[in-house]
Amino acid sequence: MTHAVGPDEDAGDDRVAWTMPELPPGTVREVVRAPAEILATAGAEVDPTDPATVALAADLLATQAVSPGCVGLAAQQVGEALRVFSVDVTGHPKTRTCHGAFVLCNAEVLSASRKGKGREGCMSVPDLTGDVARARRLTVRGQLPVTGEWVEIETDAFEAVCLQHEIDHTEGLLFLDRVVGPQAVHRRQTYL
Repeated sequence: MTHAVGPDEDAGDDRVAWTMPELPPGTVREVVRAPAEILATAGAEVDPTDPATVALAADLLATQAVSPGCVGLAAQQVGEALRVFSVDVTGHPKTRTCHGAFVLCNAEVLSASRKGKGREGCMSVPDLTGDVARARRLTVRGQLPVTGEWVEIETDAFEAVCLQHEIDHTEGLLFLDRVVGPQAVHRRQTYL
């Protein structure tokens, strides 16, 4: 297993830097919106080396790239109940640690600490945001598409929140399932 290091970290000790495998060109897909049943469906484990999984990984990154403000996208959001998601928090003002654009398959949280509350939104719930308590330090284990390599990603701040949000999607949960009550749900602000 590869232990991932952040872009500014030294790969000393037993951790080595990992690289996201090259993917084929992806197809931009329509994003499913709540209350679609697929969004409440837990995903099945996948074979990350299967060509269908590799194509899905490419489609997630392609769709994310053309969606303004999108920092993560899960398979459920493009209509597939699978444990696959993409993340890219590059350039987001709340980002501290950033692993660039990547896709994980069959991901799970290994450790989480330093919980804090923050506002979240979602492309599948475009009109609302919500206050959600999430860990701010996180270690996640998952497989890379194409190679199937297992990696551990240690991260913090905004990228940690994003990973938890996407893992929730693969388990059939929306951020609305994590808010503390109706007072924590807000209409999304529109700026002209």
